[in-house]
Amino acid sequence: MTSKQRSYLKGVAMTTEPIFQIGKSGLTPEITEAVREALEARELIKISVLKNCLDDGQSIAQVLAERVQAEVVQIIGKKIVLYKPAKEEKKRKIKLPD
Repeated sequence: MTSKQRSYLKGVAMTTEPIFQIGKSGLTPEITEAVREALEARELIKISVLKNCLDDGQSIAQVLAERVQAEVVQIIGKKIVLYKPAKEEKKRKIKLPD
Protein backbone atom coordinates (compact mmCIF):
# COMPACT_ATOMS: atom_id res chain seq x y z
CA MET A 1 0.00 0.00 0.00
CA THR A 2 1.38 3.39 -0.96
CA SER A 3 1.45 6.40 1.34
CA LYS A 4 -1.10 8.13 -0.93
CA GLN A 5 -3.50 5.19 -0.56
CA ARG A 6 -2.93 5.05 3.20
CA SER A 7 -3.61 8.78 3.45
CA TYR A 8 -6.84 8.39 1.48
CA LEU A 9 -8.01 5.57 3.78
CA LYS A 10 -7.17 7.66 6.86
CA GLY A 11 -9.41 10.41 5.49
CA VAL A 12 -12.26 7.97 4.94
CA ALA A 13 -11.78 6.52 8.43
CA MET A 14 -12.01 9.95 10.08
CA THR A 15 -15.78 10.02 9.59
CA THR A 16 -16.23 6.36 10.53
CA GLU A 17 -17.36 5.33 14.00
CA PRO A 18 -15.73 2.34 15.73
CA ILE A 19 -17.85 -0.79 15.27
CA PHE A 20 -15.95 -3.01 17.73
CA GLN A 21 -14.63 -2.57 21.24
CA ILE A 22 -11.90 -4.74 22.69
CA GLY A 23 -12.00 -4.87 26.48
CA LYS A 24 -10.50 -6.83 29.35
CA SER A 25 -11.06 -10.21 27.68
CA GLY A 26 -8.68 -9.12 24.91
CA LEU A 27 -8.64 -10.62 21.44
CA THR A 28 -11.03 -13.57 21.55
CA PRO A 29 -11.76 -15.92 18.62
CA GLU A 30 -15.28 -14.47 18.50
CA ILE A 31 -13.97 -10.93 18.03
CA THR A 32 -11.53 -12.13 15.37
CA GLU A 33 -14.32 -13.82 13.43
CA ALA A 34 -16.61 -10.79 13.76
CA VAL A 35 -13.84 -8.51 12.47
CA ARG A 36 -13.25 -10.85 9.52
CA GLU A 37 -16.96 -10.72 8.60
CA ALA A 38 -17.11 -6.94 9.02
CA LEU A 39 -14.09 -6.48 6.75
CA GLU A 40 -15.76 -8.64 4.09
CA ALA A 41 -18.85 -6.42 4.23
CA ARG A 42 -17.24 -2.98 4.69
CA GLU A 43 -13.55 -3.22 3.69
CA LEU A 44 -12.56 -0.47 6.16
CA ILE A 45 -13.34 -0.69 9.88
CA LYS A 46 -12.41 1.15 13.04
CA ILE A 47 -11.89 -0.63 16.35
CA SER A 48 -11.71 0.90 19.80
CA VAL A 49 -9.48 -0.58 22.52
CA LEU A 50 -10.96 0.09 25.94
CA LYS A 51 -8.91 1.28 28.91
CA ASN A 52 -9.48 -1.97 30.81
CA CYS A 53 -7.74 -3.99 28.05
CA LEU A 54 -4.39 -5.31 29.26
CA ASP A 55 -2.80 -5.35 25.78
CA ASP A 56 -1.70 -2.23 23.95
CA GLY A 57 -3.30 -1.10 20.69
CA GLN A 58 -0.16 -1.70 18.63
CA SER A 59 0.11 -5.40 19.50
CA ILE A 60 -3.63 -5.98 19.12
CA ALA A 61 -3.59 -4.34 15.69
CA GLN A 62 -0.67 -6.47 14.46
CA VAL A 63 -2.12 -9.76 15.73
CA LEU A 64 -5.60 -8.99 14.42
CA ALA A 65 -4.28 -7.91 11.01
CA GLU A 66 -2.33 -11.17 10.70
CA ARG A 67 -5.32 -13.29 11.70
CA VAL A 68 -7.74 -11.70 9.20
CA GLN A 69 -5.15 -10.94 6.48
CA ALA A 70 -5.88 -7.22 6.64
CA GLU A 71 -3.70 -4.13 6.51
CA VAL A 72 -3.26 -1.78 9.46
CA VAL A 73 -4.04 1.70 8.13
CA GLN A 74 -3.38 3.59 11.34
CA ILE A 75 -3.29 3.38 15.11
CA ILE A 76 -4.05 6.52 17.07
CA GLY A 77 -4.01 5.98 20.80
CA LYS A 78 -6.71 3.39 21.43
CA LYS A 79 -8.24 3.45 17.93
CA ILE A 80 -7.25 0.96 15.22
CA VAL A 81 -8.19 1.22 11.54
CA LEU A 82 -8.00 -1.92 9.38
CA TYR A 83 -8.46 -2.31 5.62
CA LYS A 84 -8.99 -5.39 3.51
CA PRO A 85 -10.16 -5.02 -0.10
CA ALA A 86 -13.00 -7.22 -1.32
CA LYS A 87 -11.83 -10.33 -3.16
CA GLU A 88 -13.79 -9.50 -6.31
CA GLU A 89 -12.95 -6.26 -8.10
CA LYS A 90 -16.58 -5.36 -8.84
CA LYS A 91 -17.64 -5.77 -5.19
CA ARG A 92 -15.12 -3.22 -3.93
CA LYS A 93 -16.74 -0.23 -2.27
CA ILE A 94 -13.57 1.80 -1.73
CA LYS A 95 -11.65 2.88 -4.81
CA LEU A 96 -8.03 3.55 -3.89
CA PRO A 97 -6.04 6.22 -5.76
CA ASP A 98 -3.19 4.93 -7.95
